[in-house]
Amino acid sequence: MVKINLLPWREERKQLQVRRFYAQLGLAALAGVILVVLWSTLVGLQQQHQETRNAYLQAQLTVVNHRIGEIHDLQKVRSQLLDRKQIIEQLQLNRSQMVHLFDALVRTIPDSVRLTSLKQTGDTMLLDGMAQSNASVAGYMRAIEASPWMGQATLMRTENRHENAQMPYQFSLVVKLRNPELANDAPAAAASIGKGRKP
Repeated sequence: MVKINLLPWREERKQLQVRRFYAQLGLAALAGVILVVLWSTLVGLQQQHQETRNAYLQAQLTVVNHRIGEIHDLQKVRSQLLDRKQIIEQLQLNRSQMVHLFDALVRTIPDSVRLTSLKQTGDTMLLDGMAQSNASVAGYMRAIEASPWMGQATLMRTENRHENAQMPYQFSLVVKLRNPELANDAPAAAASIGKGRKP
């Protein structure tokens, strides 16, 4: 016997396909929402990680800037200490100069010359005095220039005042001072520097 299906099977199949389509569409939408949530979470974590790194770098930059400031302060202190050391070394080298200078003044002055005043400014000394003649002044200048502690002597003035019968001439000399100890130390220092250098 032949069975005939009179039910609307085409409509049922069509409804089934529509339900399947909506189910697949819902699954796709759900998958899309999940992907968006995962992506936003991942981006948020990366942003948070980058902000943490930025905060760490900023803290390290602050520390480095503070250390750079300390280094600059130490360099200033070092420069000041080096300046003081140089001044002390210069004073140590020049401390015996005055004794030798007075000794040289006593040794170079002839009997026909008298000093009335002397004034030192740096490496220059101004000498004022009286002499029996211009020849006495010239002889005194030669004696000064022959001294190891005094150098070139320049005559600033000489005049006959006739106030003193024995020493009528008044004069002023500018004398350049020198320190032979410094001149002797310079080659030794240069030699020590030369030995320290590698060929």
